[in-house]
Amino acid sequence: MRTEIGIVVSHVPIGPDYRVLTLKLPTVAQAAQPGQFIHLRIAQLHDALLRRPFSIYRVDGQHLSILYKTIGRGTAAMQSLKIEDALSIIGPLGNGFPLDLSAAATPVLVAGGYGVAPLYFLARHLPRRGVLIVGGAKADDILLVDEFQKLGWEVRIATDDGSLGVKGLVTTPLDAWLAGEKKTPECYACGPNGMLKAIGERAMDGNWNAWLSLDRHMGCGVGACLACVQKVRLNGQDTLARVCKDGPVFESRDVIWDA
Repeated sequence: MRTEIGIVVSHVPIGPDYRVLTLKLPTVAQAAQPGQFIHLRIAQLHDALLRRPFSIYRVDGQHLSILYKTIGRGTAAMQSLKIEDALSIIGPLGNGFPLDLSAAATPVLVAGGYGVAPLYFLARHLPRRGVLIVGGAKADDILLVDEFQKLGWEVRIATDDGSLGVKGLVTTPLDAWLAGEKKTPECYACGPNGMLKAIGERAMDGNWNAWLSLDRHMGCGVGACLACVQKVRLNGQDTLARVCKDGPVFESRDVIWDA
């Protein structure tokens, strides 16, 4: 982990609400692992004291990219970033996804909306291809399908309104895949808490691994402020983990979801 000044080399929309920001960030890019994140200071928000966390979408040499959705003040301000603008970055932060796969396991990536971003970084590093199951509210929220298919991944889609893929939650095509396959899944998931909890329940029922990337509001990003704690069970004991430092990736058996 270190602080580095990133220089904007590309900033492009990939849909009505989504953009990819690419920074020249040599030291952080070289150290980054799938599932880690960066903490970015948005200079345009002069009254903002806290940085914003963003999952790492891809790394190409000295360049690191994030994929973000315009939601609040921070991401709205980021839309004005231009080529050659400089940003203060802390990273890479957190513990990412494990990359070892047993010989019998088939990788299954499950994403909700822009939770697909860190899974693309992961997909480029796993030792073999599998299936991506991605869900969103509507067709515009389904991202990176072509990129995954170019890597050789099968893609299955669900949307709430049925405008792309099957109509329903992302667990609909996941359940169909689980019912139709006789392979042992090794699941990696990123998305809203309800989705992660549902996947974790299926993993525990089926006795297979599910690695969940949790999303929490973060203050410092380095484990000091305790703003992002999550109940977990480690070595038979219930405790609190810091998502930014101990995660963001946890195995589903270790996560204790609030009622």
